Amino acid sequence: MKTLRILALHGPNLNLLGTREPGHYGTVTLADINQQLIELGDTLALEVTSYQSNHEGALVDRIQQAGSDHIDGIIINPAAYTHTSIALRDALLATGIPFIEVHLSNIHRREEFRHRSMLVDAATGVIAGFGGASYSLALRGLNDHLRTTS
Repeated sequence: MKTLRILALHGPNLNLLGTREPGHYGTVTLADINQQLIELGDTLALEVTSYQSNHEGALVDRIQQAGSDHIDGIIINPAAYTHTSIALRDALLATGIPFIEVHLSNIHRREEFRHRSMLVDAATGVIAGFGGASYSLALRGLNDHLRTTS
């Protein structure tokens, strides 16, 4: 089985997971999530790397770099940029790399302004509301998608 390369992108404030609003986001840390993705990736023949930034331009740069790095798929939690960033959307569309949009909380059960995503109609899939497990579900779904469409 061919090893596929997956990039997990984490947007602003996700570096604070574990202490930030645990009622919405739980107590799992970003390091925990990244480690779980690496371990699950190993069982699925996926090479998982991760990147977090609080800066929109840095996330755009990393998405653009993903094309040169021969990344096969992206899991992205754009966090607050979900609702505002046409730049992230354009970068994802420009690379043509399939991506899954992920959210720890169910954004549709929260404030009205969180219900709209700039990425949703371009995403291969969306997973929200399962806490840290949202990422593992996304990785499994992306793996299935990539292996059945390539």
